[in-house]
Order: sequence, then C-alpha cells, then structure tokens
Amino acid sequence: MESIIKWTIDCLSLIAKLVGNYGVAIILLTIIVRAAMWHLNVKQQRSMKMMQTLQPKLKAIQDRYQSNPQVMQQKMMEFYKEHQFNPMGGCLPLLIQMPIFILLYSALISPQFIQVAGDQHFLFVKSLATTMKATAGISDNGVLGIAPGDKLILGNTATVYLPNETIKNVKIDDPAKALEIQGDLEPGKDIDLTFSLDHIKLKFSQLEQVEKAEVVVTNSSIRENETLTFNREDGVMSTTVPTIPVNKTLHWDVVILIALFAATMYISQKIMMSMTKTESTDPTQQALQKSMGTFMPLMILATFVIIPIPAGVLLYLITSNIIQIIQTIVINKQLDAEQNKKKETVDDNELKNAKKVNEK
Repeated sequence: MESIIKWTIDCLSLIAKLVGNYGVAIILLTIIVRAAMWHLNVKQQRSMKMMQTLQPKLKAIQDRYQSNPQVMQQKMMEFYKEHQFNPMGGCLPLLIQMPIFILLYSALISPQFIQVAGDQHFLFVKSLATTMKATAGISDNGVLGIAPGDKLILGNTATVYLPNETIKNVKIDDPAKALEIQGDLEPGKDIDLTFSLDHIKLKFSQLEQVEKAEVVVTNSSIRENETLTFNREDGVMSTTVPTIPVNKTLHWDVVILIALFAATMYISQKIMMSMTKTESTDPTQQALQKSMGTFMPLMILATFVIIPIPAGVLLYLITSNIIQIIQTIVINKQLDAEQNKKKETVDDNELKNAKKVNEK
C-alpha cells in the first residue's frame, strides 16, 4: 500500500511541476481518470436506458410469478440473457472509482504528501491537506503544536550521519509505529521522542556507525511537520522537542468545499433521475428514487462532517461530480440520437414492407 501511495504522490508531483500547483494537478488527475472511464460510463448509462425500456416486462414477470420466487428468479435470468442485459453492469464505474477515492484519500493524509505539498493552497483553499476541524500547524518552526489525543508519526525517510559520511533518503521501516513518546503528552511542555535504531534501513556495519539522524515528525491531526534531529543513545534514537498547545478550529474554506460537493452531487443525482424517468416506472420506485436523490447527498454531507476528509480529496470529488454531470448530459444525448435513428430505420422498413391498397 505504501508503494502505491508513493506512486500516487509522485504522479501528482509530476503533474504539479508541469502546471505549477497541486490543486490544478488534482483536477487534471481527476479529468484523466474520468476520461479513462468514459467507455464504462457509456455502458453504465446504456444499461440504465435498457433497464428503463425493459422495466414493464420485468414487472409483468414479477407479478405473474410472485407466488413462486424460485421460478420468478429463473424467468428473470432467462429474460436478461435473451436481451443480453447485465443488471449489475451499471455498478462497475462505481466499483472502480471507490478504490481510487480510498487511494487518493490515503495519499493526501499521508506524511509523504504533507512533506511535499502540505502547505499548498488553491484558490480560496489555504491548504490541500487541511480537514474541516484541523488547526493548520506552522511547520518547521522548531516547536511542535499538539493537543490531547494527537498522533505523532515519523516520516518515511531520514538523513543519517555517520562519522565520515552523510546518507540521505534512508528508508524508515514501519514509520507509523516506530515513534514512541516517553511519558505523558502534555501540551506546552517538552516531550521526549524515541525510535529504535533497527527502524533505519541500513547495512549492519553502517548501523553501528550511526551518530544522529534528521527525520520529519508529523502531527497527523493538525498537518504539522517538524524536522527533528535524533541523537543515538545505544540502540535508541532520541530527541527532545518543545511543544505549544493548539486549539481545534473550524476551517470555512473546507466547509465551502463540503457544501460544493453536496450541491454538485445533488445536481448530478437530479440529472440522472430526469434522464431515466418514464411514465411506466412504478410510482413507489419513483418516490424511492426521488428520496434517494434528495437524502443521499445529505447523508454523505453528514458523513464528511464526522470523517476528516482533506481539502484535496474534496477537490477531487467536486471535479468528479462536475465531469459526471457533463458526461451524463453528453452520453444521454448520444444514446437518444441512436434510439431515434433506430426508430426511424424501423419506421422506414415498415413503410417499405407495407402492402399497397388499391383504391376502387
């Protein structure tokens, strides 16, 4: 997982170097992902259109065999096979997007991203790594901001000093669990931090010569990085760092992003429902679809208030929703044009094959 996260951050960094900003890089990455999924989205909406057409016949099968669920299921499977329709075909784009969301979320909350772009801003967003309630910590000021319950994590790499050699970018093994806090974590007081020498990935002969190491320590709660010097004491690397207490605060730029996500998702749901609305649809199903289109964005909005989603991930989701809206409109116009063309072809054939009536 760490290697995939690193690869994701490397891709974002490469795009950011070309465009000059990580926010723009996230938007471009979203466009690339959605463009790669265009064919799948066409299949999804084609599947929805077909479901819309087949719905009356499916309902007839359900009504006819409602007393025998086993036979009803068999008849429905035969019906799907006859019309070459996969009822789960529309779920594939969602199943593909979910791992991408999880990957991007993991990348943007990782110490690696905070190290390279934690303080990057975009338009009104002050930091792409900031969450709704996280206080933006001041990085590399020699003082670590902490609050009760905060978690401190080592960076993935270190600069290691030997008597006659300095080795950069030395890998730290299991950085999320390597760091230990000695004593109680009391905001405003100096804290002692240690990690085992064994977590430094060097040859045994080199480990014996390690004198000190510079490692980034991240407070994952407030997205603050401090580069600290750990001195060797036998088999342990240790340092002491002053702290200041921090208060949790509300970041209105992230609140605006959450509201924009809810709005774009609501619009997307409404457009999707309007494209698939028919007179033959079951009224109960129509009511359910309407409720889902209204309450689903509200449910996700409430979830995002509880779960700390970084601004960069919200930017990805908003962009994805906007592209989804555009794709839905464009693809449905294409599908409607295809259906109209087929209908015209059928009507023309019927006219050609129609028998002439001789007038007397």
